[in-house]
Amino acid sequence: MTTSSSIAPGRALAATRPRRGLLQRGDRRATSARSHEARTASWMVGPAGLLLTVFLLVPVGLAFALAFTNARLISPRPARFVGLDNFVTLSQDPVFWASLRNTLVFALVVVPLQAGLALVLALLVNAKVRGTNFFRTVYFVPVVTSMVVVSLLWRFLYQEDGLLNQLISKVSFGHYTPIDWLNDPSTALGAIIVMSIWQAVGFHMLIWLSGLQTIPAELYEAGALDGATGWKRFRHITWPSLVATRTFILITITIAALSLFTQISVMTQGGPLDSTTTVVFMAVRTGYQQLATGYASAISLVFFVLVLVVAAIQRYLTREKV
Repeated sequence: MTTSSSIAPGRALAATRPRRGLLQRGDRRATSARSHEARTASWMVGPAGLLLTVFLLVPVGLAFALAFTNARLISPRPARFVGLDNFVTLSQDPVFWASLRNTLVFALVVVPLQAGLALVLALLVNAKVRGTNFFRTVYFVPVVTSMVVVSLLWRFLYQEDGLLNQLISKVSFGHYTPIDWLNDPSTALGAIIVMSIWQAVGFHMLIWLSGLQTIPAELYEAGALDGATGWKRFRHITWPSLVATRTFILITITIAALSLFTQISVMTQGGPLDSTTTVVFMAVRTGYQQLATGYASAISLVFFVLVLVVAAIQRYLTREKV
């Protein structure tokens, strides 16, 4: 009888060679498959990466570089490095401070009002009553309408002989003096705030609604057994369950508010007396109308830092507390 210990070393080595060869071929096939997957992934990511590089990374890099030059959009003279001159000029520019004030006022008013109104609408359409689909559609219609079209329509509404003044005059039985809402420095920004909230509230209502519909019904049933109804139910069950949703809404509304541009460009062009000029509108006007590309890049860089600070504060306030 032949045992394994009795097999000669040469015969054992010869017996393991085919198995080792199979393992090596398997490794080569796995390596080849991984290489093929990597090449396929590179081809699929390549177009998106190229677009991001050309339309995002390169412009951002150019904006950083041009902020320290006196570059102009159309000029026979080449751009020259001027250090911090653009930022010194910006700190002494009253239009910039007016733009910054208008941007912050717009954000401070729009963020809480729009988020709160959207939450109220979401709670209403989340109720199990007839006609909720109709109201969801009605609230969402302004969102799918172009902001340019909405701005043009509201500009007509806000005219001195527009529909809004006519309606208020009818309700007050002629005791109301019509106001030219967009040409009065004391009312222009407020008029744009109202229109902006109306246009975007439907979008955030849907986000609130999606968050409401992820709350388990068992929580409400347990709360009902404990006697939680109305405000107590909202405070102790609904609101704590919407942590992720309200963080997302807070960030998206803040970004949209700080980047206010379209409404200003269509309705007021920054007027009257710069009462509606925002930082983004000032940067675009400086770069394309006044052709001061370097100065506009400095404005954009300051705006970038502003958004970064606001995002950091929001991240700190909305962090998960252990």
